[in-house]
Order: sequence, then structure tokens, then C-alpha cells
Amino acid sequence: MTIDSPETGASHVEHAERTIRARILSGEYAPGERLRERELSEGLGYSRIPVREALTRLTSEGLVELSPRRGASVRRLSLHDVAELFDLRLSLEVFAARKAAEQCAAGQRGGRLSELMDIAEAATGRGDLREIPEANTALHAEIVAMTGNRLLQTALQPSLGLVQWLFTLTGGRDPRVQCAEHQEICAAIHAGKPDLASALSYVHIERGREPSLETLAEVLPAD
Repeated sequence: MTIDSPETGASHVEHAERTIRARILSGEYAPGERLRERELSEGLGYSRIPVREALTRLTSEGLVELSPRRGASVRRLSLHDVAELFDLRLSLEVFAARKAAEQCAAGQRGGRLSELMDIAEAATGRGDLREIPEANTALHAEIVAMTGNRLLQTALQPSLGLVQWLFTLTGGRDPRVQCAEHQEICAAIHAGKPDLASALSYVHIERGREPSLETLAEVLPAD
């Protein structure tokens, strides 16, 4: 049996989390598929402890479901789930864009948001279909973090994995258009314009609803 020290255990959790997440997002682990700790730990070469922690983290992101009888499994995503996710994003992210702009108007610099926008732009320029969803998710999460509202961050956390999954599943949408919309939102936030930032965020999210649902209707059940 592998024994994890506190230092290596932490790094093993992070690596297991990244690996399992990537396999879910790529479709290697299909919706509903069981994620057995023993098999995962043997495949990764770790003890079951970091694998168990990684699965717990992915559960908090909405990618994994835990059942007393079945254990861990990949979440089954439906069109109804996606529609609800868009509704949630309209509530949380539009409000977050407004509050982030207010923070900038009050003197917050927003340097991390600029860094993440640069990363997203670079990924878009390369056409990196694996990195673009990850970079875009990080960008949206940072806007929420900029608000300084811990309850808002807590409310968004369970949907972050689903947001990245959504971005991955709808990768056929033109990433250059999405990047340009992100640039406009970030510019409004940095300029300290709450009304403009929230309006741009609303339009950005709502524009993605119909094409996303149309694309996913071919691969996801209705409910």
C-alpha cells in the first residue's frame, strides 16, 4: 500500500483531481459511469486517500455524484440541467459583474482578471480546445471573486465544474466571439462601469443559451 506524506498527499490530491476532471470533460469517463476508488488509485499509483479527497472536491463542483450504495459516479447531465445552469448564471454572474465593477470604481485594481483574460486570449489565438473552456471558467470565477462576497462565491462553487463542462461540450461555438465578449465585460469592469458590465454579462450569457441547447439536444437527454 502506498503511504502519502502530508506534502505528497496534497500534490497527489491535486493531480488526481485534475486527471479525473479532464477525463470527465473529455468524455473518457461517461455520464453515469462509476468511479471506483480502488481502480482509480491503482491507475494513478496513489493510495485511496487522495483519490477519495479528489472525488469529494469534484462533487463540490457538480461533476461527480456520491451515493451511499453506488459510491462515486460521473454526474448525468440533462438539457433541463443546462437550462437551469443558464438561469443560475444570469442570477449570479450578472450580479457579480456589477459588483466587480463597483469594486474597481472604488479603487480595486483587478490585476488577476487581466492575467486570466490574457491567458484566455492566448488559448483562443492557439485554438486550444482543451484550454479555452478551462481559461474561460477561471475568468468567470475571478469576476465573482472580485466582488469579495464570500456567500456569492460559495453559491457559485457547486456549478463551476458544470460551467466548464458546458463550455467543453459546446466547443463548436466560435471561441473568438466569446473572447471578444469577455474582453468587453472585463473592460467595463476595469473602467468601473457597473451598469455596462452587468448588461454585457447578461447579453453574453443569454446569447449562449439557445445555440448551446440546440447543440446539446443531440447528445443529452431532455431530463
